[in-house]
Amino acid sequence: MTHPISRFPVPSLDEMPEDIAQRIRKVAEKSGFVPNIFLALAHRPTEFRAFFTYHDALMEREGGLSKAEREMIVVATSGLNQCQYCVVAHGAILRIRAKNALIADQVAVNWRKADLTARERAMLTYAEQVALTAQHIEPKDHAALTEAGFSQDEIWDIGAIAAFFGMSNRLVNAGDIRPNDEFYMLGRS
Repeated sequence: MTHPISRFPVPSLDEMPEDIAQRIRKVAEKSGFVPNIFLALAHRPTEFRAFFTYHDALMEREGGLSKAEREMIVVATSGLNQCQYCVVAHGAILRIRAKNALIADQVAVNWRKADLTARERAMLTYAEQVALTAQHIEPKDHAALTEAGFSQDEIWDIGAIAAFFGMSNRLVNAGDIRPNDEFYMLGRS
């Protein structure tokens, strides 16, 4: 990569606390590269730990929404917030989890034009509301999700994922964190 990962300091692995360096090594072993977000957030160890603890609680949780649905929320929210890093990185994960090479691009650009089920449309309608106009959410919005088959726990997850990634999108944009080149082709063939 010829451009800086972030406009903020990026420590080397040997400068990081051991628990963070160990987590980054484990991610690199699994994926074959280190996602730039890990390196960019490592300069603030307490925030790194809090960020990834909440991320994992939302995104790796068993039950409820599928992992593909969770990634779809991230990609839609990140597209609305014009977050290149999250669209590219989570788009790759969505393509892999959904086993669909087209879905991430469709959802990122305009999820209303994407090849989605009625359930997915209801989910992304609510995610968009949380991301852009949460102050206007009303009981009818929750009723629409219940009608689409979502449990109260799943409705919470949709809102929490959209809200968390709204924060993440802003942080990544403020830090000018670039997506890794490796993400662009993952799940496309």
